[in-house]
Amino acid sequence: MKSNWMPLALKTAAIYNLIWGAWVVLFPNHFFELVNMEPPTHTMIWQGMGMVIGVYGLGYWWAAQDPATHWPIVAVGLLGKIFGPLGFVMNYLSGKVPFGFFYTLITNDFIWWIPFFLILRKANEQQKIRWI
Repeated sequence: MKSNWMPLALKTAAIYNLIWGAWVVLFPNHFFELVNMEPPTHTMIWQGMGMVIGVYGLGYWWAAQDPATHWPIVAVGLLGKIFGPLGFVMNYLSGKVPFGFFYTLITNDFIWWIPFFLILRKANEQQKIRWI
């Protein structure tokens, strides 16, 4: 039985990432205004992050065609969605970033943990993935 939710989840992630990436590139200070944070001194770095997130969106779209085959894209995405919040916690605890930045983690990272994990689990069941 084919799992139709996996391509839908990846296409949803793709569209979200493309929109979020475009928003950050085109309106780099808008997020900071929304959460009442000081905008970055070098907006080009924040825009670069938007570009990377947008490119992930393309990868998720392509992976949606056959999630089990394109599991490495999902794995890299999940790693980013785990390491991003870890980086936030480290920087927040050291006083380098205000708590307002936490709000990006909800939609950029946390909501994708379960579907991406389940996609990787299904891919592993189908292909017995060699992780290393």
